Amino acid sequence: MTADYTVEWTRRESEREGTPLAVLLHGHGANERDLLGMVPGLPDELTYASVRAPVSMGFGAYTWFDLDVERLAYSSAAARQAVEDLWEWLDSVRGQHSSVTLIGFSMGMALATSLLRIRPEAFQAAVGLSGFAVDPQRGEGIEDFFNDEALSSHKIPFFWGRDQADPIIPEEMVEYTHKWANSTVNLTKVLYAGAGHGVVPQEISHVGEFLRMEVLGRRVSAQR
Repeated sequence: MTADYTVEWTRRESEREGTPLAVLLHGHGANERDLLGMVPGLPDELTYASVRAPVSMGFGAYTWFDLDVERLAYSSAAARQAVEDLWEWLDSVRGQHSSVTLIGFSMGMALATSLLRIRPEAFQAAVGLSGFAVDPQRGEGIEDFFNDEALSSHKIPFFWGRDQADPIIPEEMVEYTHKWANSTVNLTKVLYAGAGHGVVPQEISHVGEFLRMEVLGRRVSAQR
């Protein structure tokens, strides 16, 4: 049975067929409305689906899996289950679209990069904002989950935006993510001073340019 998610779509179902899909994955303590503010600055040729994380924290806040915010500690088994459930939903909708791109903020970036690492062939490109990639050495239950060797052979375009002074993501997570990205994806990394743990207008503009080049540009090339 496919996992049930609350999803905000930017197109009616009858208008989605054949369009490139971009899946928006919000951060810890947010909801499916959080990243929709980016959409006006992104290419309108894409269909955007903003997914609400399944674990309620109350008062309209949700998380993909339980997180110790002070230490950014989490259960690897819970993270794995969250990724597997999200893949089930994605697999149920992706056939309607010409391609699938992932856009994740903070914990949503952890979900996006994890999806790349289990099904690299399923994705056109990915965007990570102020987040991190899951280190499989941090806990049990996820060591055999990722296939980074397969991912590195695909060299998927990946845009990573962050503030070097991000007060939330610890340096060791940034270092791991940087090492991982350099060895597995076609990385575009941009730093945004003053963004903190957030997204700034210039960053949205750059993400838009990235999508036009790596999603829409490749789509046009494939049609020639």
